Formats: sequence, C-alpha cells, structure tokens
Amino acid sequence: MPLRTRFRRTRGRRLRLLLYAFLTLVATLCAAAVLAYQLTPIPKPHPETVTQSTVFLDTEGAYLGRRGPVDRQDVLLSAVPRHVQEAVIAAENRSFRTDSGISPKAIARATLATLTGGDPQGGSTITQQYVKNALLSPERSLSRKAREAIVAIKLDRTRGKDEILEGYLNTVYFGRGAAGIQSAARNYFGVDAKSLTVAQGAALASIVNIPSYYEKAGSDPKVTAKLRDRWEWVLDAMAAGGSITAKQRDAARFPAFRFYPPGETEGQRQYLIDVAAKEAADRLGITEDQLASGGYSVTTTFDLALQDSAAQLVQEHPGGKGGVRVHTAVVGTVPGDGAVRLLYGGSDYARQPFNDAVSGAVEAGTALEPFGVLRGAAGEPLRALLRTPAPTPLNLASAYATLAADGRYAAPYTVARITREGRTVYRARPEVRRVLGEKEALVAGARAGAGPTPVSAGPAKATVFATGGAGGGITRRTVWTTGYDARLALTVALFADRAGGKKGTTAPAQLPNEPPPVEFAQGVAAGIWEAAVPRPR
Repeated sequence: MPLRTRFRRTRGRRLRLLLYAFLTLVATLCAAAVLAYQLTPIPKPHPETVTQSTVFLDTEGAYLGRRGPVDRQDVLLSAVPRHVQEAVIAAENRSFRTDSGISPKAIARATLATLTGGDPQGGSTITQQYVKNALLSPERSLSRKAREAIVAIKLDRTRGKDEILEGYLNTVYFGRGAAGIQSAARNYFGVDAKSLTVAQGAALASIVNIPSYYEKAGSDPKVTAKLRDRWEWVLDAMAAGGSITAKQRDAARFPAFRFYPPGETEGQRQYLIDVAAKEAADRLGITEDQLASGGYSVTTTFDLALQDSAAQLVQEHPGGKGGVRVHTAVVGTVPGDGAVRLLYGGSDYARQPFNDAVSGAVEAGTALEPFGVLRGAAGEPLRALLRTPAPTPLNLASAYATLAADGRYAAPYTVARITREGRTVYRARPEVRRVLGEKEALVAGARAGAGPTPVSAGPAKATVFATGGAGGGITRRTVWTTGYDARLALTVALFADRAGGKKGTTAPAQLPNEPPPVEFAQGVAAGIWEAAVPRPR
C-alpha cells in the first residue's frame, strides 16, 4: 500500500492519539497544580517585615525621629485615608478589588524574561507584590515565581482584600529607608498616614514604582520633574475611576517634600532621642534594644520649635582657638511639674554623642550662691545638689525651677506618654515634693538678684537673668545664666575644655573673650525666652 494512502487512512487514529496525549498532559498539569496548591502553605511573614521601629514625637506630636533596625510601623487600614488606598491601587494594580490575586500576562512576561535572561519584568498584582516582599525570598527563578503565584491565589481565596491591602501598605518599600505607609508619610511629609492629603497620597503611590530613584524628590530637580509626571498620571487614573472627584483633581497641587538627605538638625535631635529612649525603656522595664524594635510611639515633653530656636542661637558662637572647644548646654523645664521642654546637649551629635546638658559636670562657681543660706533647710534631693561643686545643667535648672514653684521640687522627666498599637502603656505622673518653705524660696530668689518672677511678661532682657560662673575677668572657665517664672525655668551653661595630658581625656580651659562669654550666654537665654514665653503652655 502506498505510503500516502496509508498516512491518510491512519490520520484519524493519530489525531486521536495526539488528543489523548494532550488531554493527559493537561490533566497531569491540572493535577499537579491542584496538588501544588494543596501542599503549598501560606508562609509566615519574614521577621524583618514584622519588626517595627519605635518613633519619638515632641509634646505637640511633631516627629523627632526613630530607633530600630527597620523604619516601619504598622497601621490599621482604617487609619489610611481611602484616597491614599485608591492612589496606590491606581498606581500599582487597578484590578486589585476584582482580580484573583495574580496577573497571567505579567506572569508570562516574567517567565519569558527569566528564560531569555532579559530584564526583570514588573506588572505583578498588589497581592503578588505583598507575597514577594513579605512572605517569600527575593530570588529570581521559575520555581519561586510559580510559588509566588500559588501563594497569591491562595491568599486571595482565604483572606479579604482589605487584609491583603493592609499588609501590603505596611510592608512595601517607599525609599528613604521607609518601609510601610506610616514611615513613608513621616519621612516625606512629616505627618502620620491618617493626615495624608490627596496630593501627598498620590505622590507616595507614585514613588512605589522606583523608590530608590524617587526618594530624592524635592532635592533633585530632574527626579522631582519625573515624579510629578507620574503623579499627574496617578491622579488622572483616580479621577477616571471615580475614586476622587473632578473638583479634587483640579484642586490637587504637587506637594512639598521634606529635604533629603536630612540635614544637621536631624542629627541634633539624637541628643533628645538618646535621653527619651533610656527613660522610656526604664519606665517599661525593658532594654533599649527591645524598645527600638517594639513598635512603640513615645510622646516626649520636648518642644521641637523651641529646640530648633536654641540650636540656631547657640551655633552663632564662633568657637574656640588653639585646641580650645567651647560647649553650650541649654535646659528648659516646667516648674512644679518637671517636664523638660528644651535640652540642647551639644553642637554635633556625630562628633560628640556625649550630652553636656544631662551628663556634663560643670563647675558651679557662684551659680549656687543664692542657695547658700538654705543648705541646712533644704530637703532632698535639693540638699545633695547644693553640696555638688560641679552639677549638671539639668540639675541646676531643676534647682532654680524649685524656686519658681515656691519650694516644690519636681523630678525632671522627658517621656509624657508611650503607646503601642493605639493603646497607652505608660503615662507620666510628675514626682513633686516640697523641699523648701515658700519663705526660703522667696529669699533664695531675692539673693539671685531676680526676685520670685525675674523675667517680665514682655520681651526678655538679658540683664534680668541671674548669672554666675567659675573664674573671673579674663580667666572665666564657666558661665551660667538662669531665668524662671511659673511657666519655665531656663538655664544656659557656657564652658570650655581642651585635650588632656592622656589620650581620650580633657581638661578645663578658659573661655575665649570674643564674643564676651557672659553677654553671649545671656543673649542666648534672652532669645530663647522671648521665643518660649509667649507660647501658651
């Protein structure tokens, strides 16, 4: 029989065999997929994706900084404005609310790129991104991509969309070291996630695409211009999808970003965070490492605006010459309460992490003379302080605050409240005790040359501050100046040192005469007082 005839007669049989083989292959693949689905568990999040930092806020809630290995804090989805959620969906996965957790087209592109060695392909769904970032390793392989798809489908079938979106928003990287929407809101705009505007939310959603590039927005004109184009695109998509109105779209203005990288004022705040972190850990009975990774929110007693004003005034000093270093420490406390509003401990934390205001033992000289007649009458801890020839600026400020409070000593504190997951776990209770009679406090104030209320309610005059120090004339080593009323007790200490005879040691030195140390210390105190006193407390 001719071959062609035989081929025609057996064609049907061969087609049936091919069909059976194809169906067998499909069945096998389906069975394998079902088996893989059943055998693939949803992994627990990586430890680094559940580790949270602890943030520190000033008394008004302004962001001071953080401690922790990862700049991340969880927030509930209900704390993220709806327009921010929709901005992220518009930028990253517009079918998120209705898809099955995966994008077949994106998976096909990624598979082809892996097989051909091409560039990594994006386009994954929000669910896939969450699985990749928080649950799986970042390796590039077909097996990992397949597992990602299976876990994404399983996650979508077993978890609600809101739960997935919440997990994604708390783990996605936004650049500037910020993981999660809460840290991103603070790092880029200095606000909590709940306070993000439509424009700010669209900007953060735009950044997710290439965070390492867009993190320079606000400081690099080219990056800022490119981000603005993507921001416009996201807002247009939100308006087209109905998540914002046409009026909201027209009203949106490209937001201003916090400068990046942070400047010197950010480093200055580390003095405050050091003190508050130690106190917070002590209050909670945990270590500072446990505090840093515990996801706490620590509201301090500091006034950040006042702190920045003090830093500007102090930095006007030209410094010393010939190896002499000039130090300025500033402390402001609330009399009768102990809350520390101001704590300037040094000019540069990177070069000097030692806090002069809290730990610096500075020659008192004549600064304690007004208390001389009270040494026997004073109660503890004021009595111990009066016996100290070299008190810390914080302790001296507390002593004068006692006079302002008519003889009631208040232990200084820097932590007002600590919360975790929205629940208050610590609230400060001022420790106040009477250590002087009202008459003795009045006498000490009069001896200071200032009276019970040394500073007028109007603009501060430096001459009304009580000033003392160690050394005299051109040999001054220390200058103290202190002013107080019922609202604030303020102390400025100016002193100098030079390298000691042994490595790593220092020795007291004479303060330079230019600018005159007394006038400079009084000028700093007057400037701070003028900024502080009119502010309501």
